Amino acid sequence: MANNSQITSASFWQKYQLYFLLIAAVVIRQIPIVSIPLNWLETYFHEISHGIAALLTGGEIISIQLFSNGSGLCTTRGGIGFFITFFGYAGATLWGWLLFKLAKSHQRTAQIISALMIALLVASIILWARDLLTIIIIVCLVIIFIFTIKVRRLHYLQLLLKFFGLSILLNSLFSPIYLFDGRALGDGAALASMTFIPEFIWVIIWCVIALAALYSLIKSNK
Repeated sequence: MANNSQITSASFWQKYQLYFLLIAAVVIRQIPIVSIPLNWLETYFHEISHGIAALLTGGEIISIQLFSNGSGLCTTRGGIGFFITFFGYAGATLWGWLLFKLAKSHQRTAQIISALMIALLVASIILWARDLLTIIIIVCLVIIFIFTIKVRRLHYLQLLLKFFGLSILLNSLFSPIYLFDGRALGDGAALASMTFIPEFIWVIIWCVIALAALYSLIKSNK
C-alpha cells in the first residue's frame, strides 16, 4: 500500500510539476528582495539576446550594462537594427523556453546547461562588462549557477533550472507591458520609429510569443 501511495504521489507531482513551479515563479516575482536576482537573470538574457542578434547579423557587441533596478542596456555596432531591437524580448522568451525544455530532457543535460551558463556569464564579464555594478551583478548570477551545479541530487538541479526558465518566460511576458509608460522609450518605440508600426503592436507580438512558448511547455507537459 505504501508503494502504491508513493507511486501515486510521484505521478501527481510529475503531472502538475509545471503548474506548481509556475505558481512559485508568480509568487516570488511579487517578493521585492527575493525577486531581484530573477529580474537580473531575465535582464541579462534580454541584453545578451540583443548582442547575439548583432553578432548574427554582422555586427558586434560594444558593452553590456546591468543595473540594480533590473534594467539593462546592450550597446552594439553594426548589424541589422530591426533584428537587434526585436530580439531582446523575443530572445529572452527563447532562453526561458530552452532552459525549461533542456533541463526537463535529462539530468545530465541539466548539468551541462549550468556549466554552459557559467561559461557564457564569465565570457560576458571578460568581453563586454565595462562597469563595476554590471560585473557584480553578473558575478551574482555566476554564483547562482555554481550553486545549481553543487546540488547533489540532479533531480533538484532540474527543478531549479525549470524554475529559472519559467521565471524568465514570465518576465518576458510581463516586461513589455511596462513600455506603455507614455515616454516613447525602449525597444517598442525604437521599432515603431523604424517600421511606422505602433509600439503597442510590438508589445502584443512579444506577449503573444511568450504566451505561445508557455503554452508549448504546458502542452508538452501533458
